[in-house]
Amino acid sequence: MRPFEGIKIIDCTHVLAGPFAAYQLAVLGADVVKVDDPNEPDQSRESGADHALNTAMMGTGFLTQGSNKRAIALNLKTEGGREALKRLVTDWADVLVENYRPGAFKALGLGYDDLSRLNPNLIYASMTAFGQDGPRGNQTAYDHAIQATSGITASTGTEASGPIKAGAPMIDYATGTMGAFAISAALFQRMRTGTGQYIDLAMFDVAMILQGSHITDFLHAGHHPKRAGNKMRFASTSAYATKDGIVQLAASNARQHRRFYEAIGDPDEAKRSSLEERYARDDEKAAKVAAKMKEKTADEWETYFQSRHVPATRVRELREALADPQLESRRVLHRHRDVPGVGTPITVPMAAFTFAHDGPSIERPPAGVGEHTD
Repeated sequence: MRPFEGIKIIDCTHVLAGPFAAYQLAVLGADVVKVDDPNEPDQSRESGADHALNTAMMGTGFLTQGSNKRAIALNLKTEGGREALKRLVTDWADVLVENYRPGAFKALGLGYDDLSRLNPNLIYASMTAFGQDGPRGNQTAYDHAIQATSGITASTGTEASGPIKAGAPMIDYATGTMGAFAISAALFQRMRTGTGQYIDLAMFDVAMILQGSHITDFLHAGHHPKRAGNKMRFASTSAYATKDGIVQLAASNARQHRRFYEAIGDPDEAKRSSLEERYARDDEKAAKVAAKMKEKTADEWETYFQSRHVPATRVRELREALADPQLESRRVLHRHRDVPGVGTPITVPMAAFTFAHDGPSIERPPAGVGEHTD
């Protein structure tokens, strides 16, 4: 039995963060019903590089976190749509997740106070940009806007490049993961107390938590994170060009420092492993390491360093990472051989962990808009 088998979730979310939260519970056994507006379905259904799939409302943005869910279409602006949702809440649901602007569901008579009267055991999770209240509570945003307002964009890039957004929608997926964690915690709490819960989850809060060590450092010492690009704390933790690519070093503690400098043939520097010595002469050491790294290819350096227990990896593109046999061995991805409405096999991410037994699994392909409404 997977952890959430028997738990029933109404997924009134769209785009990435909300659907991913429900999806992570779905791959662990929860019965998730996705609710689309029949007139304006989830915008992720029309996002992705395959325009034909976008037109068919089965875009890869949706397929990514649509597995294991049934799909219904309800117009919540109509009395009939609202009544149908209320019936699900009253007779069926353990959890409802929504990520519309603050107050939108409340204005429809579908807020937590309204629905908890119908089902006192309900776990109700609201996922928004900035939360339900506060000076920014009524503002809206997406991943890249939250990166910008949280300080992440400003600390990414180099002095020459200026601020740069992180390449992946990391706030969306971190928010989805945090949402799944919050819902899991609320379900565990309900099991012990017998009462429901309201969860107010903000993307902005998640973005700040992702910068936890930066925040503590700044508030304690006034150190503001800088756009340093691939230049890290020590010469032995920065990235360097090789004969044919870039290698990211990560020898960050004294033991790894010693291993690294012994590996590149500098035993004297290896002995200078105190914190003060590792900080000292940074430009000089970086120049020496940069010259040394030009002697081999990136793959040669990675193999060489890893054989000596020095953390170092070649910088790879996504297509190379997907071809890494390590990925297949971890069962992170799931391949759908047939998805109705798609016509070709589709591979999607499943979960970032494994269980010894009864762990994450996918049984149902992503569903079309309203496929299970009846």
